[in-house]
Amino acid sequence: MPDNRIDGDSVAVAAELTAVIVAVTDGQPRVLTIDRGQALPSGPFEPGHRSLQAGLRSWVETQTHHPLGYVEQLYTFADQDRKKGTLGRVVSVSYLGLTREAPVVQGWDAAWQPWYRFFPWEDFRGAGGALGESLLAPPLYDWAESADDTIVRRDRQRRITINFGLRGQRWNEELVLQRYELLWEAGLVSEGRQEAATLSETLAAALGEPMRHDHRRILATGIARLRAKIKYRPVVFELMPPAFTLLQLQRTVEALAGRLLHKQNFRRLIDQQDLVEETGDVTTETGGRPAKLFRFRREVLAERQVAGTKLPLVRAV
Repeated sequence: MPDNRIDGDSVAVAAELTAVIVAVTDGQPRVLTIDRGQALPSGPFEPGHRSLQAGLRSWVETQTHHPLGYVEQLYTFADQDRKKGTLGRVVSVSYLGLTREAPVVQGWDAAWQPWYRFFPWEDFRGAGGALGESLLAPPLYDWAESADDTIVRRDRQRRITINFGLRGQRWNEELVLQRYELLWEAGLVSEGRQEAATLSETLAAALGEPMRHDHRRILATGIARLRAKIKYRPVVFELMPPAFTLLQLQRTVEALAGRLLHKQNFRRLIDQQDLVEETGDVTTETGGRPAKLFRFRREVLAERQVAGTKLPLVRAV
């Protein structure tokens, strides 16, 4: 294991591989976890691993028995003390994977968890959209006011207002990491909170479930990446069954974005971009009139990987 000199000290550096594996099931985005939802699948990069990605696939399949499909490198986390209780520095190379939910092994307490369990304020399809203004904004602004320096105080207020879409600012669904890091910096989420600090049950519930080390920060990075990516790359294809209705496609995009979309505009843009084609079959599982089934045009997938495709994220009216 190599030694790097940091501030005059010899520090052992280890590489860890961490996976953010996402599926959408019944209109809910879900993430694959281990340790009863407290951690993401992860493990050290070992000499026997042929590559970083091969090592990641090995750990995910060992811990969950879930084979990986689409995977891309997400980010490298190298903050000091990011993994408490470990000697030296642990650099985490994270990956984002998209799949369809399948059973997982129980030996590592692996399970699929709704990602809004960890970030309830990010779901604007229901009550979660009100959490930022009603429950999180007051303690955040109190934290901003506690700064002695005027410039720091104003900077904090500005970041809170922009990141949480308050005081007339537009909500930006892609600022997932910035919102989480503000809550961490303010000492509100448990990962950044002093042990002596106490919160009301209502506020604690609004702050979501914690994760070990910085895995919730890694998950926030993955959510932000995916929310941005669905606007210019057809990666949502990886999450869909071979045949689907247009409503199922819309509900999947809404689940990832955490907001409702305008039905007619969504379908108009899907038609304009020629992303899907009819299968010739219908389904009666929708509960109403038989709905046409569609599939993604595979030739479009190859073409759009180069040029980019924007799946429509059109706001509901």
